[in-house]
Amino acid sequence: MARAGRYEYVIARLRAMERRLVEESTLLRILDAEDLASALKMLSETGYASWLPEMKSDVDFDSLIEKELLFIYDQLRQFVPDKELLLLFQLPYDFHNVKVVLKSLFRQRRGQPRRWDLLTSLGSISGDDLVTAIESEDYRLLPFGLTQLLPGCVAHWEQTQDLLEIERRLDRQLFKVMGEQVGKLGFAGVTAWFKGRVDAENLRTILRLRRFGFDQSLVEQFVHDGGAISREHVLGLYAEPFEGWGRSIAYADVSRVFREIENFEDAGAFLVELEKGLDDFITWILGKSAYLPFAPENVLRYLWLKEMETRNLRILLVSKASGMNRDVVRGLMRRDVA
Repeated sequence: MARAGRYEYVIARLRAMERRLVEESTLLRILDAEDLASALKMLSETGYASWLPEMKSDVDFDSLIEKELLFIYDQLRQFVPDKELLLLFQLPYDFHNVKVVLKSLFRQRRGQPRRWDLLTSLGSISGDDLVTAIESEDYRLLPFGLTQLLPGCVAHWEQTQDLLEIERRLDRQLFKVMGEQVGKLGFAGVTAWFKGRVDAENLRTILRLRRFGFDQSLVEQFVHDGGAISREHVLGLYAEPFEGWGRSIAYADVSRVFREIENFEDAGAFLVELEKGLDDFITWILGKSAYLPFAPENVLRYLWLKEMETRNLRILLVSKASGMNRDVVRGLMRRDVA
């Protein structure tokens, strides 16, 4: 309780920072904008205005969004006591960068150009340090178990060139490290968020593997521990019709996602609806902390709302640049139900 009591000031700061979030009315105005130029003009009325002049082109959306998120992380580091809360959101970026550097290393060995443009600055490990460590094969100073994991990944690629297995190993390590950080924090709401995060990832994974016609006997190695749904039950869904998934896991909170899905017949459409529903599910989990004035989980809630905001903006701006149908775009947008 004493630990949570340190968050009275933190929550007050977060409430003030929420005023920087882009309002739903603004997102809807951007959705209805005639073209990309009009959409960017509307965005200039928000906190993103600071970064618009730094865009290299009108379609440089990723750098615009990354600068905003970097600003937010810098702000939060100044007053959040438990930095592990921020790390939980930075870890996926770290492991994304590891994948980018490894793939670039493999591309180089095939005589192809490296892709440093795919690196992000949002992780906790310096991108330059990561590149240097992997290219020099000096992994000693890398955190999160990468010192032991990366040599095996490189050796496996040299023997098999199997990128899927390397991604599986890295994803497994990501969720292991996240689980360790959650355990260190010891906050009930953070544990609930992690369980939901694992359930959501497992459901996404088995659906994607099923679409690719993956051998059912090999699916188990892609499923993560730590969710509210047991590994065995997740694996049991693989052979079930999509419309039966919700009933099969009715005891778990994530089953609420299936109440909103309308298309179970088309695997592609089902995947789109499931992806959106799972993101909204995480928003719902973290929304429970909104009315708890001293809950550290509010840090995760704010970061998640910010990530959903950037996801919506990316969808909207890409749609304006490509001329997508507005009704289709509206169906892709995540909800703020916190």
